[in-house]
Parts: sequence; structure tokens; C-alpha cells
Amino acid sequence: MNKREVIEKLERLPLNRDEYWVCAGSAMVLYGIRAETHDVDLGCTESAADKLAALGYKFTHTSDGKRYFLLEGDIEIFEDWLFDTVTNVDGFPVITIDGLIEMKRWLGREKDFKDIALINDYLKRNTTK
Repeated sequence: MNKREVIEKLERLPLNRDEYWVCAGSAMVLYGIRAETHDVDLGCTESAADKLAALGYKFTHTSDGKRYFLLEGDIEIFEDWLFDTVTNVDGFPVITIDGLIEMKRWLGREKDFKDIALINDYLKRNTTK
């Protein structure tokens, strides 16, 4: 999904913007680092997870006991999944670039290291001299 499609998904969320943050590939799309992503990855507050559960959304628990929700088949929401801090991108709460790099290192998959290379290329292109 492209940036417009990510934004449309975010606008349909049953959460307020101060209750979640965009992470992973969808954050890369909002920053303009990548053109597309396969899903929308979000972190959310404990109270947002409570709200989703109260609204009837099914969840499972991650290995650390936090809740994981899958909405619409391609929106993944992880309770308290945050690296670094959040900034505003196009009116949406998004993990910082530093947090995104930290998250990708922590995930440690081959695709995450490729994403880190894309992020570093983006930073080089967009750093003022």
C-alpha cells in the first residue's frame, strides 16, 4: 500500500492520534523512504489496547505479555511497542528516524538491515550541508 492508502487506514482507526504511533514499514512510507508497504504497523498505549479489547477486537499476547491486535487483515497493533520517541509526520504520530533504526536493528531480519540501508540513504539525501 502507498502513502495515501496508509493514511486512509490510519484515518479509519477507532483510536485517537495520541493513543498510537506508526512504526516499521508504514513509518518508512510516511517519511517518503519507501514507496509502499504490505501492512500498517502501530504501537499503542495500554489504554488504547484496553479500548480495542472493549470494542471487541480480538487479541493475542506477545512473548512479553503485551497485547497484539490484527485489524482489517493488514493493520498490526502492538501494545507499548516503542523505540525512542514519536514525532509528527503529515499530522500523524510516527516513530522518529532514530527509533525506526533502533527498531529495525532489534528486529534483526535481513529485510530490516536492507531497510536500515534505505534509511541511511534517505538521511544522506536529506541532510543539509
